[in-house]
This record gives sequence, structure tokens and C-alpha cells, in this order.
Amino acid sequence: MRGVNGLHHITAIAGPPQQNLDFYAGVLGMRLVKRSVNQDDPGTYHLFYADAEGHPGTDFTFFPWTHSAPPRIGHGLAVETSLQIPRGSLVFWRARLGEHGITVDPAEDRFGDTALPLADPHGLRVALVESKQTVSRHFTPWAEGPVPAEHQIRGLYGARIWERDLAPTGAFLAVMGFDRLDAADGWTRYGFAGALGVLDIRETPDARRGSWGIGTVHHLAWRVQDEAHQLEMRAAVESAGAHATEVIDRFWFKSVYFKEPGGVLFEIATDGPGFAIDEASAHLGETLVLPPFLEAQRAQIEHVLPKLTNRVNG
Repeated sequence: MRGVNGLHHITAIAGPPQQNLDFYAGVLGMRLVKRSVNQDDPGTYHLFYADAEGHPGTDFTFFPWTHSAPPRIGHGLAVETSLQIPRGSLVFWRARLGEHGITVDPAEDRFGDTALPLADPHGLRVALVESKQTVSRHFTPWAEGPVPAEHQIRGLYGARIWERDLAPTGAFLAVMGFDRLDAADGWTRYGFAGALGVLDIRETPDARRGSWGIGTVHHLAWRVQDEAHQLEMRAAVESAGAHATEVIDRFWFKSVYFKEPGGVLFEIATDGPGFAIDEASAHLGETLVLPPFLEAQRAQIEHVLPKLTNRVNG
């Protein structure tokens, strides 16, 4: 049976949307490729940042739930997201972040990768990673972005999660097609031989249960090629004990959601149809796009949503 094909996207919970946009587009230089709403809470934006074309695996998305309670860091929670940067660009990024007043932690060696950890303006832990991996990825530089093409973020690299008990999650990941790659410094790394998306897990039996809040990851989405592949994986995770949703049409991709044994919310998302299905590629993210079933409510939704200005030219 086929496993998943690495990371599709990661979705996190943010604070005020303008601050989120200023940081991810203005500082990190990711392109806002879709300006939409949370389809289950249409009074809230859903902002999608990626490479210039929004390739699967480059997409970091946010729900700006500004009235959420603070998070409780603990097991059953993804505690950090990592973004891949080109080799040799760490000096550039340390300087750029410093120029924008972003405090960065000392660089860390993680399984042979070099990671530069930091927190975004709403407390989300993010690491910029120079990877030793040689797996190729689809990436289109954003020519009008504020970061030179040779230093631009290439896409998602992985995530770190805490689990009360590693074994059930490790067995479940094997069903999804993950390999156990290595273990060091209290972390166990899972990933793929031919796809991008590492998952580093720390076993924390004495930690409290984690809970969502501003500055935490909401879910991790894993790639499948098409709807047939998605149904195969849905059947596989259900056979392994997960309670999966039915397929949900998100219009830019189709989704299935479930929790892995430790409680982290996962998604299986199709590669297509993609973000250009309802906007021209040259104008991605410039205007509010709604799924068809919400179009009749556009006036009310636009009235509720705060004004959002992309200060980055392009």
C-alpha cells in the first residue's frame, strides 16, 4: 500500500491577522497565495503563505483567532514548525531577522541539519533549517518578494511534537508510510526516503496535556496524489484505529481529518486542484476568495473581517 508523500501544509493559530501578514510575507518573504476564510468559522480569515505558485509542501496557513486563550504546551501538541532555507543562507537570515527586531536562539544541530529557532510575533515556535537532505522539491521563487531568490524559504521542512507515549504514535506513522530515521537528544525522527516532511517526537510522560491557543499548531497535513490515494490512506488509518472524517472538499484540495494516537490532529490532503483554480497565478492572494457555498454571504463576511493590507509589493 502507498503511504503519504510528505508534508502538504501546516496550519497554525495566530493573533491579529495584519501582524501575521506583515511577518510571514514582509519579513519571511513568503507569498500570500490565498486570502480566504475558515470554512467552519467564516468570520475568521484563513491565510495561506507559500512559494510563488503555492506548490503543495510549501504552504504554511493560519487561522487568526485573536480571542483564543493562551496555549497550554504539553503532550498531544505540535510545538514547533520548521521551514527549509537554502544551504549557506543562515547568516543572511540571522541578519535579516535581527534587522526586523526578531530574537533568534543559537543555531542547533538536529540530526545533521542546522536549525535556527525563533518565535513569530504571536509566540509560535518556528525553525529555519538548512537541511542535509537532497530530496528535490517543486519551488518557484517569488520574483516580487522582499527576499532575494537565492535566500527564499523553500517550503515546509517538518514539525516537532510531544507525546505521552511514543510507541503507539510510531506504529501509527508506519501505517502512514513513515520510516523511523534516527534518535538523539531525547528526540526521535520520522520521515521518508523520497519525500520531504520530518516529524521529530519527544516522549514526555510527565507533561500535562497540551491545548491549542494563539501561537500553536492546529494541524499537520500530509500529501496524497489524488482522491483514490486519499481513500486508500483513509481506510488504512481507520484500520489502525483512527476515527477519520469523510472527505471534505476544500476546493483547492480535498481533505480528511483524524487524530493520531497521541492526540495531534492530522489531515490527508490531495495535491490538486491547486490555488490557481479560482485566481490567476499572477494575482494570487490579492482579494478575498470564498468557497462557492459561502459566496452568498460575502457582504456579511466582508463586514466582519478586519481590513488587511499586504505591504509587500507584488
